[in-house]
Amino acid sequence: MKLGYKFKLPTLLGLGLMILGLSCDDDPADDVALPETSHRVVMTSEMDFDNKVNLNEDITFGDVSTGVENRTWTFPEGVVDIAGSDNDATSSEATVRAYFKKIGDHEVKLQQTFQSDAYVGTTKMGKELDTTFIVRVLGAVKVSISANIVNSDGTLGDALTIGDNAKNEVMAGSTVRYTVATEGEPENYIWTVNGGDPESSEVFEDELDVKYKKLGSYDFSFAANRERPEGGTEVTYKNLITIIPSTEPVTLDAVNEKDGNIALNFSREMEESTLNPEDFSVSVVNGGADVPVTIESVTVDPDEGNLVIIKLAGDRIYNDDTVTVSYTAGSMATTDAYPAESFTDQQVVFKGENIFEGSAFDYSFENYTAANWPYQWWGAPYDGYTFEISTAQTYDGAKSAYVEMQPNGGMIIANVDSDNAAIPFSFETGQWYEIGIWVYVESVTPPDTGDMFNADVRFFWFPDVDWGVGPNPDLTAIPAGEWVYSSQLVQFSSEAPQTFSIRGYNASNTTATRFYMDNISISKASLRP
Repeated sequence: MKLGYKFKLPTLLGLGLMILGLSCDDDPADDVALPETSHRVVMTSEMDFDNKVNLNEDITFGDVSTGVENRTWTFPEGVVDIAGSDNDATSSEATVRAYFKKIGDHEVKLQQTFQSDAYVGTTKMGKELDTTFIVRVLGAVKVSISANIVNSDGTLGDALTIGDNAKNEVMAGSTVRYTVATEGEPENYIWTVNGGDPESSEVFEDELDVKYKKLGSYDFSFAANRERPEGGTEVTYKNLITIIPSTEPVTLDAVNEKDGNIALNFSREMEESTLNPEDFSVSVVNGGADVPVTIESVTVDPDEGNLVIIKLAGDRIYNDDTVTVSYTAGSMATTDAYPAESFTDQQVVFKGENIFEGSAFDYSFENYTAANWPYQWWGAPYDGYTFEISTAQTYDGAKSAYVEMQPNGGMIIANVDSDNAAIPFSFETGQWYEIGIWVYVESVTPPDTGDMFNADVRFFWFPDVDWGVGPNPDLTAIPAGEWVYSSQLVQFSSEAPQTFSIRGYNASNTTATRFYMDNISISKASLRP
């Protein structure tokens, strides 16, 4: 592009000689006019941030076009104050700093007249060009909170009073749904729910279900913020909830590994004096062989009163063990004296530190849309599916992934970030990892055609893919209508960053396979020596 400036050549030469410490007389010379190309180049100080600005703050508008004969900036009446000007409606300056004093979307227009037909990018346009900027002016971030008891059938029950020391009485084991209404377009949420499960969350949803399991009075706080334009607020309510003894049955919500022991996660606090090791039995199988075990103790976790810890004598449990625990109803009861019911062969789920947490990978399907799980172009049959983010069935949080693999179809997807790039992770070579996923099968049938392989899901990683990795899970082995945890143990052959794809297979079925996925995890695993 040619620049259209006029230079007095002796003057520039004299300036150069002065820089060199020499002197020069300005000899008369004719002006030399270089041809000028008209080119529209306009910008704002917030153009990389969708021209959003806080109320009563400013945006600078700039016209650095070449070949402009005249320009007019036009601002909506009564919306801005233009710095250094008594006229707040129009300006002919190349640079204008405007303070916006009304919330909403506002149009700022620029009319330019050029010496010749102007380029916009690489396209030549006319001599007269119009440009419109949309400025979004945001007010302060504000939030309001409401809360309701969730009835056993999932409907909303009584509303809670929101305020300091409200001490809303809620029976232990109950779920409370918190709902937030916001102003000012916040981009991030932080929920802090003392005494609840979960106790904290950064899920960017306007609802959060929290289960209370421990007796006592608890605070609640919620923070919302945005990064650009900067703003945020936080509300805190002291003693919002008081958890009281319940008349409802106590439930076993999960069975996990904790520090090599078995952790029974009940719906409310358990009374340690009621625990009798003889009421429990544990089975450990490794590599198809029974591992003899003896229960050493059964105690209540000192930090989480709803956890009952089963410790084995001289041993611990490992990720490659299949561990089940049973309880025959005896003396075990909650702190509010409600007896626990029997259960049989509940399998232990290992919950290590999930490397996906805190990353851009949407392991719980809470933050992205289906567009962030695109098809990976393997061709038939792996293009025969539909995928959506659903609220119909969830293991945890507000959303899960719903997949329908078409008859004789399949699926291949990967999680990509906002820049459409797959999200990489690095691993230690020689270290075992557990890849886990929760699955809810809605419908599946045994294979009835083709190669007769069962419908399944498999995790592949790239570039150092292990094509021999097995099903995780075999969908035909999953009981329909309930959330089931599936896992597999893997090692990575390289410390180079790896990206993950999820492959579904239904090519041997003449019927569709439908299922939900939630809470994908990868964590370090310990194997039995």
